[in-house]
Amino acid sequence: MSTKSNIEALRDTMAEEMRRDPSIIITGEDVGPRGGVFRATEGLYAEFGPGRVIDSPLSELSIVGVGIGMALNGIRPICEIQFADFIFPAFNQIVSEAAKMRYRSNGQFTVPMVIRAPYGGGISGALYHSQSIEAFFSHVPGLYVVAPSTPYDTAGLLRTALRSPDPVLFLEHKKLYRSIKGEVPDESFFVPIGKAHVPRQGEDLTIISYGLMLHESLKAAAALAGEGVAAEVIDLRTLAPLDKETILASVRKTGKVLIVYEDNLTGGLGAEVATIIAEQAFEYLDGPIMRVAGPDVPAMPFSHPMQDFFLPNADKIAAAARTLAAY
Repeated sequence: MSTKSNIEALRDTMAEEMRRDPSIIITGEDVGPRGGVFRATEGLYAEFGPGRVIDSPLSELSIVGVGIGMALNGIRPICEIQFADFIFPAFNQIVSEAAKMRYRSNGQFTVPMVIRAPYGGGISGALYHSQSIEAFFSHVPGLYVVAPSTPYDTAGLLRTALRSPDPVLFLEHKKLYRSIKGEVPDESFFVPIGKAHVPRQGEDLTIISYGLMLHESLKAAAALAGEGVAAEVIDLRTLAPLDKETILASVRKTGKVLIVYEDNLTGGLGAEVATIIAEQAFEYLDGPIMRVAGPDVPAMPFSHPMQDFFLPNADKIAAAARTLAAY
């Protein structure tokens, strides 16, 4: 076992998989000698050379479009979108081409590619460097969407994604790159796509989250425990497809649900989670399904006070959980 940050787990797993499989290449803006804006690919250009770590033009449309062409011709690309906020020029390629290729070809063609995208706020990135994009893409059949929160899950899910025959959108919360560390096995291991994790058990209510908000939810649960409220915390890990079994089993046990996510409240991933619970576990509920999320404003502000106002945190989560627990 080794103690690693998320960015170290990411980089080391890419390197290990590239050594194992010569068909894996990385392409994106500044991924070469510079090692990426977050240094996620640092050292890989020196080891694998310009034929496998390829600096792309400043065009997300071409990064993904070329990646699809590679994937259809025996190459397994890792396409880095420098910031998730800039993924939208490639929306058509991802949604209408990569995600639908297996279906439209009746299984004759697959698109084995990983699209890495740093998302989320908390670093004073303001308008174009703080967005959460998961709700847009979790709507799309044929596309896996994962959002690991720990170094262990980052390594395990990336290794699984790099061996998937279908496209995977791999969301990396940028504030978590270096802010947390965790144990990662030295040997190869896999975290299955589509399986949530329950890092904290509880009987009184369920908190469902992912990404940065998982860690805030765990802090809130620890505070609630001191008040006699036992909160169970679920880390979704995979956003498409959702692990309905884990979600519903927890709700049937606790009877109360709080869903926490960083994205704008309206139309966020939490709405889908809430609907699954309302449709399939309504009779177990002892209170309303509640959400804590970002406000419905166009963007996360640059200023620290306004950014803090936008972001859910442990205090906001705990306050909502107290309200829910009182039902």
